[in-house]
Amino acid sequence: MNNGLWTSVKDNVVFVLVSVGVAAALFLIAYLAEKLIQKKNGDTERILTTRKIAMIGVFSAISAVLMLFEFPVPFAPSFYELDFSEIPALIGTFAFGPVAGVMIEFCKILLKLLMKGTGTAFVGDLANFVIGCSFILPASIIYMFKKTKTNAIIASIVGTLIMSVFGTAFNAVYLLPAFAALYGMPLDTIVSMGTAVNGSITSVTTLVLFAVAPLNLLKGGSVSLITVVVYKKLSPILKEGSIRKRSVDTVK
Repeated sequence: MNNGLWTSVKDNVVFVLVSVGVAAALFLIAYLAEKLIQKKNGDTERILTTRKIAMIGVFSAISAVLMLFEFPVPFAPSFYELDFSEIPALIGTFAFGPVAGVMIEFCKILLKLLMKGTGTAFVGDLANFVIGCSFILPASIIYMFKKTKTNAIIASIVGTLIMSVFGTAFNAVYLLPAFAALYGMPLDTIVSMGTAVNGSITSVTTLVLFAVAPLNLLKGGSVSLITVVVYKKLSPILKEGSIRKRSVDTVK
């Protein structure tokens, strides 16, 4: 019994440490990318202004609320569901940069945990954060180089593809084994849940190929479509504060 308890504690500690490490790495990547692009564009604005922090809070809250509404998909087991919490995150990262996008993703998860808790031993929450960042980070970096509608579409497509590939691999290599370990169940049990939905799912590999990959493609595509349509209308409002600040700085 003591050995089992110690194993459980050890697994959780390792998982928490991995989660913290992944989050720190994503923040660092976002920061370095944004600084590099700012330098290239001759932009001297601080990465996190007071207004940006306030807007991050707003978008995080909207994302957290949207995350509460999850929809089952017919091709995946019940623990894989579709939500649209990435829409505010993508809009926010297009408007305010990669660091803001990662912060929105991070704060969204914290708010969701406060409102609803976790039903997946935090594995699903880590997955949502990391895979969400794998979508918005490349999209925002590409968009920052040239802020046009065409580039926003290209950025969204690239982000969707990267999220789909990374999400599929991340589930197979780390998330599903971590979920099984934390719940003390064999991977075959998880695979069987997929088999019940789709007879072609017979292994971890087929589970991620026939459930995770299509889900991420569907999510990325729908979020991208909505964002491209909505962002054009919101962009003047979101940029108003930055324009005013630059005007004041110019006058000074």
